[in-house]
Order: sequence, then structure tokens, then C-alpha cells
Amino acid sequence: MTKHPASGLLRTRWLGRLEYDEAWDLQKAFWEGRTTGRTTDDRLLLLEHPHVYTVGRNGDGSNLLVSPPRLAELGATVQFVDRGGDITYHGPGQLVGYPIFAVPPVGDGFDVVGHVRRLERVLLGALARFGIDAWIEPGYTGVWTGKGKVAAIGVKVSQGVSTHGFALNVHPDLSYFGHCVPCGISDRPVTSMRELLDADISIEEVVRGLVVEVAPVFGHQVVETQLGAFARGSHRGPYDVDRLVSAGAFSPQRRHEVPLVIDNRLAGEPPRPPWMRVKADIGSQGYGDLKRLMRDLELNTVCEEAGCPNIYECWGQGTATLMLLGDRCTRACSFCDVATGRPGEVDLDEPRRAAEAIEKMGLRHAVLTSVNRDDLADGGAAVFAETITRIRDRLPGCSVEVLIPDFKGDRAALETVMAAGPDVLNHNTETVLRLQRDIRTAANYGRSLALLARARWLAPQGTIKSGLIVGMGETEAEVLGALADLRAVGVDIVTIGQYLRPTPRHRPIDRYVHPGEFARYRVEGQRLGLPHVESGPLVRSSYHARDSLAAAR
Repeated sequence: MTKHPASGLLRTRWLGRLEYDEAWDLQKAFWEGRTTGRTTDDRLLLLEHPHVYTVGRNGDGSNLLVSPPRLAELGATVQFVDRGGDITYHGPGQLVGYPIFAVPPVGDGFDVVGHVRRLERVLLGALARFGIDAWIEPGYTGVWTGKGKVAAIGVKVSQGVSTHGFALNVHPDLSYFGHCVPCGISDRPVTSMRELLDADISIEEVVRGLVVEVAPVFGHQVVETQLGAFARGSHRGPYDVDRLVSAGAFSPQRRHEVPLVIDNRLAGEPPRPPWMRVKADIGSQGYGDLKRLMRDLELNTVCEEAGCPNIYECWGQGTATLMLLGDRCTRACSFCDVATGRPGEVDLDEPRRAAEAIEKMGLRHAVLTSVNRDDLADGGAAVFAETITRIRDRLPGCSVEVLIPDFKGDRAALETVMAAGPDVLNHNTETVLRLQRDIRTAANYGRSLALLARARWLAPQGTIKSGLIVGMGETEAEVLGALADLRAVGVDIVTIGQYLRPTPRHRPIDRYVHPGEFARYRVEGQRLGLPHVESGPLVRSSYHARDSLAAAR
């Protein structure tokens, strides 16, 4: 029997709306981190799901009462999962909680029943805060009221650590429960907090009421809570480029008025400190040669498109990060200088030209990235894979690093890239959980963590990398929490650098982070077990990429 150290630290994360399969993989990644010792922290993941019916180990699907065509009309899916219990429904307006906790041993096993009872106590305490009288029914799991069941529980405990958890009906569309026999119980109705209170209630209120109940019940001494955006619509559905164009989403950064800039500063911005001064050396031979090569081969670089402050240093040394799939991005993130607009046709010859450029530069480590191509079925994954193959054909000894978008959570797209065998898979988390909605258009913190975990599983011996930008309004504690999450899901390298506003239309600089704080991030990353943290004011995702890989290995 495996016994894990009890956690004095509980990390709570409100992730907003997340697809069920991504959340399931995220649970498994944190479970793996807890059972293998990548983290000693317990985590509580709080979120909403799009419409989905989940069938546990005690069910066979017979309690789903609708046909596949009707299911499609409802916009719902079915997932067979490894938790206890039968069928239940998850959807918008329902608060789902996944505690990845070390469960105390009892006898020859673990206290699964006690774990369930503790979850029930948390839910009872949260409901009591809103004046709802609820109780536990003998012989059943979950939480009950005079109008029916308001919360369901289904868990799994493996190697002493729990997954799955509870679903609390705050204000879901209860008609969806009518398409199944909830929990296999046909003679008990289902209700919601809104129905019980006869009033509207927000998920935000319930999250804040629930998180304070967890630590006392489960015995955590220290709680670190990070909450994402609570705004409705935080989950963006299928990315419709034509609709966004007609709505004006692709106007320059979706900002029409240029704010007043005095001394190159927006109102309220701090002055630029001396450690942020960069010397522009455009006269070096290496810089000029590389620029001519990029133009001759009609290639784009993220160095130019994103206004990287290290371009003179890197280009002077003959290194660059190639940007595939054109120079127009289908997203408009508030920190990024890459142009937003309707992308052009995919250039099928681009992988060959990219490999030719890398060969001519004589690189030993090549870095590839791309704009977001949400207009493509695979997000551009096939172009990444083809470019990796072409580079390997020309330069077998050159290691290849890819900095990829999230592919809208498409597992098959990620598998396409990973099948080509990149030495480093990089996907940037960019910022802390609280600021995700403001900063990353159509992205999601939970989705990014799930992608990184999937990459880890697809390449157990490979190197997984992510990056953060600071100075956008985050706190030091939030950055440390993000580092802990990245380590827990299996990331090897993290880059941390200062945000520099590209234009007056972009997000203002909140602060210039002192080099001493960057040093603390490096030390904390090492303490957490990250093999390498590249942290400094001018650090970017591809900065010293080859050296970072060597250090991590």
C-alpha cells in the first residue's frame, strides 16, 4: 500500500469552463504528480463543463435515455469514466470540484468512505452559508434537500490519491437531467440552488463560499487559492473566423483609438528602469546576413513580428525563431504584437524553405513557432510536423524545438506534432490564472496545463517547456503558484520574462519586475524540482533555448 505525505498546502484553482476530456487529463496529470512526488501539494480543481453525461464504473450506459442523434441536438457528449457511481450530467451552471488529495490509510486500504463523507460535509457547509437546509441520506452519497438531490459525488482513489469528486447544481438547466436517470436513482428528483432559493445566484458566490469550507474539513493548514475570470462566456465555443471578421474582431488589436503617450509611457505606467535598456546593434554582419536570408526565402520570424528585445543579440549570433503559417494570427491577445487578421492560404512549400534557412544558418538547435490558425482543422499541426521532418532530413544533428499554440485542445493535432519527434515541446501559459481571460484571447489556463501534460505522456523522454510573462498585474505569489502547477504536470523548463508593451494600443505595463524577483523565481523553481528555470527581465521563450535544453538535461 502506497502512503503519501499529508499535505499542509492546499492549492485551489477556479478554471472556468473546460471540456470534460481536458479536465480529466488534467486530473490525471496532477494525480500523477502527487503519486510520483513531483508535488506534495493537494489540489482542488473547480470548474464548469460544457454539456456532458458521464457514466461511472457502476453504470453501463443504459440509464442514458436519449439516442445519439438526440444527444447531438442537445449539444452533449457521453464519457465513460473510472469513478464510482452510475450516470450523471454536467453542464453550464453546475460547479464541479475535483479534489486531488492524499487519502488517509485505513486497514489494508484507504479511507474512501471517509473521503466521501468529508466532501459531503464541505457541501453541507457551503449550502448552509446560503441558508439552504440540506442533509445526507442514509444509504446514498451526495447531498439532499426537500426538493431533491442538489449535489452528486463520485470518486476514485488509486495509490492513495483521489480523483473525480462532486457536482453542485447552482443554476444549470435542469431539463438535461431528464435525459438520464441521475445516479441510477429513478424515484428521486434533482434540484438546484437557484430553485431552492427562488433567486438567481452566481457561480462566483458559490465558489467563494465553498473554498473556505474545504481546509477545516480536510485538515489543511495552508491554503493557496487562485481564481480565474468569473465572467459569463469565459469558454469560447467553436472559433468562427467569418463571424469574428464581420463583428470587427480583426480590426488592429480591436483598439481604434491611440492612447496618449508621453515619454513613451501611458498614463500610470512606471518609468523604464536601467536594467531594461537594450543596445540596438543593426550594423553587425550576423544581423544583416540573417535578415537578408529571411527575406530571400520569404520567411517570417517571431523575433520581428513580436518585437523581441533580444533580436540584435540573437541575430548577431546567427540564431532566429522561425514563425510558420504566415504572419496573421486569428487571435488578438492583449500583450502580443503579432498582427491579427484573416490568414492567407497555407504555404505548402514553407517547411522546405524553413529547413533550407536552418541549414544555411548552420544551426545546432532550431526553434519553430507559428501564429494561431484557428481557421484550420488541425490548427497547423501538419505544417509543424512536416517542417520538423524536413529539418531532420537536411540536418540530422540539429535538435528541434517547437513553440505551439493550444490547437483549441485538439488531442489529435498535438499527436501529429509529437509523432514528428521534436526534442522540445514548448507551449506558453503566458500569465497567471487570474489574468488569463484579459490577456489570452480564446485560451484557457486549464487547457494549457492539459496540453503540457499530454505532451509529457506522448514523449516521456522528451523535454516539455512553458513560459510566463510578468509585469502585467500578477502578484509574486501567483507566479509561484503557476510554477508549482507547471512542475506538477511534468514541465521541465520554464522561461520567465518582463512584459514590454509593443504599442500604445496594447495592455499597459503594470510594473517593471526587479532582477531580484526574477532570481527568486529561479530559486523557487529549483526548490519545486523544475530541472531549469530561465528567469530574467529580457528572457523570452526562445532565449538561450539550446543552453536551456542542455541545462535541463
